[in-house]
Amino acid sequence: MTSTDGSTPGTQGFLHWMLPLMLGLVAVTVLLSGRNLSQMFADLAQGGGMYLHPAVAWLQRGVSLLLLLISAERLVNHVATRRHLPAPLLAWAFIAYWSATVAAPALFGSHPQLSHEYLYSLVIGLAALLATGPDRERVVGAARNALFLFLLAGAVLAVVNPAMVLDTAYRQGVLPGIPRFGGLATHPVALGMFAQTFLLCLWVRPFQSRWLTVLGWVLGLAVVFFAQSKTSWIAFLLCSVAMLAVRHGASVWRRIGDPRQGAFGIVVCLGAIVFVAGTIALFLVADLGGEAASFMDTAEGAQLMSMTGRDQIWVVAMEEWRASPVFGYGPGLWDDDFRAAINMPQATNAHNQFMDTLARSGVVGATALVLYSGVLLALSLRAAKATGGLSIALLIAVALRSMSEVPLLMFGYGTEFFTHLLLLVTLASANAPRVAVLPAAARPRGWRVAS
Repeated sequence: MTSTDGSTPGTQGFLHWMLPLMLGLVAVTVLLSGRNLSQMFADLAQGGGMYLHPAVAWLQRGVSLLLLLISAERLVNHVATRRHLPAPLLAWAFIAYWSATVAAPALFGSHPQLSHEYLYSLVIGLAALLATGPDRERVVGAARNALFLFLLAGAVLAVVNPAMVLDTAYRQGVLPGIPRFGGLATHPVALGMFAQTFLLCLWVRPFQSRWLTVLGWVLGLAVVFFAQSKTSWIAFLLCSVAMLAVRHGASVWRRIGDPRQGAFGIVVCLGAIVFVAGTIALFLVADLGGEAASFMDTAEGAQLMSMTGRDQIWVVAMEEWRASPVFGYGPGLWDDDFRAAINMPQATNAHNQFMDTLARSGVVGATALVLYSGVLLALSLRAAKATGGLSIALLIAVALRSMSEVPLLMFGYGTEFFTHLLLLVTLASANAPRVAVLPAAARPRGWRVAS
């Protein structure tokens, strides 16, 4: 017998512990590193990097084991209860994407390399694809709680141990003299992604306590702001627009077209006119061209024009793709030996999802990336209303991050896998079958509806 979401009565599993475990590993790794964030990037440029405490290796093994056990429990339970896949198209697209971007280059790339860690993302992802509606509520709630503690701990360290979480040497931001906040993330850009993910989770699943919800919004917005990641600023703005459009767009249009709500329509139209007029005035009055030219003459402007050095990394990526066009270089692209060989110690990836996939996995992987992205887009739009806008907001966040990072990288489970996994849970649960609940008198003893 199943409940309204198609889940087995009385069982919830441990799927909601996955994201907190992954986040906890990141936090402990940074805490034990004793890093100086201002010096870390200079060390990386010289071929060094963040110190990894010996205990981290054992901790990672423990977390990996727990993640695999949680995944195995969900997979075995699914097979034992003979349930159908919530989203077959997404499941097959995910398997094909992993096969083309991980298995194929690992076996047939110009530098083949095999590791048991490559299987982790496949197993964990398949477990996430079995999520139900109640699973999504638990996963989002657990992610919200873990991210809240993660951000709060970073804020406390800004007072207790500022060198660990503040980059005082940062000079490329739009906030002159303000240190860049990195928190317990491996990089301030990653922290910006975590913060905006937290705000999206908080939006769809607020805390029971109103004051705690308000505190969460203040903390999350402050972290997004002081992480000084322009990508995160733009992404959260667009995610917010998408959330508002899904949740309130229909009612706004109805009110605008309702003759009885004439005042509301006038206010909306006037607001649009003021926004457009203000934008035009800014371009007409302000000397934006002169200011832009002056900025480009500075060191920061020159670095921006070269995409902070990414154009050189992309040249290397294209060269590796031309050398191995079908299956790419292989998993070892951008590892320590490769970066030393090209004298780019800071190039830990291609800083663009498509370029990285093309160089690492060839045409086979790049084609799979395009097809997989199309499936994610179609299902996100389809599930937008059922998830309160969360599906499309998460997709926008991942898509924008793909322009400068590699959030869909599948070699193991890294920092980037966090939002990707949350998106998979959201999409799968939105497609989970819903079975009618039996009347209370007809329910078997011990049966209950999942909350």
